[in-house]
Amino acid sequence: MTYHTRTPYQLAMALKDKRKTLELTQKEAGRKIGLLPKTISALETHPERCTLESLFKLISALDLEIELHEKSQEQKGEW
Repeated sequence: MTYHTRTPYQLAMALKDKRKTLELTQKEAGRKIGLLPKTISALETHPERCTLESLFKLISALDLEIELHEKSQEQKGEW
């Protein structure tokens, strides 16, 4: 599955969706990567407040990766 995210909120929803697809609780996901459940919760609700290190740990634990692309002409100027 591909997730298109352009905002912290969209990223949070993608992370939560993937975790649930894998049938992992926040506690189980955190245990896989050495993070507390409250950190997983924060990443899924306010990723802009979390460290990049925690974010990348969760992305890896969920078997995801980040890939950057240039915006299409229609999207240019959007945040």
